[in-house]
Amino acid sequence: MAIQFTSHEVKDYLKEKRKLKLFLAELFSTEGQGLKSLHFVFCSDAYLLEINKQFLQHDTYTDIVTFEMGEDPTVTEGEIYISVDRVLDNAEKFKVTISHELHRVIFHGALHLCGFKDKSKKESALMRSKEDEYLEKYFGK
Repeated sequence: MAIQFTSHEVKDYLKEKRKLKLFLAELFSTEGQGLKSLHFVFCSDAYLLEINKQFLQHDTYTDIVTFEMGEDPTVTEGEIYISVDRVLDNAEKFKVTISHELHRVIFHGALHLCGFKDKSKKESALMRSKEDEYLEKYFGK
């Protein structure tokens, strides 16, 4: 299992990478999803907008785009792109720390790869509940 973090032309706000890697492995295990590889790319709004346009045909800013790259639905091989610009704006908007918002988005992407969706109100509520659950476990609050 390999988990990587890459910053693409943005400041690296991620601390305690080893702790986070172990926690993400536990998250996947808890959710019953295998994990082969996971690559997080932290980037700008402009970079993620181009990915959103190219691969999803969405011409909108977003905080995260998640891709499952593997062929086995029970074992994740994923890439998660996170806009640091959106994380900073959302941390201010929701009055939380940058670290809290960054981890919320990281867990959100991981949960997508575990099969959770957020298109309907019911799905969004479950996703938010799961994000909160993992934030509480991670930060110990």
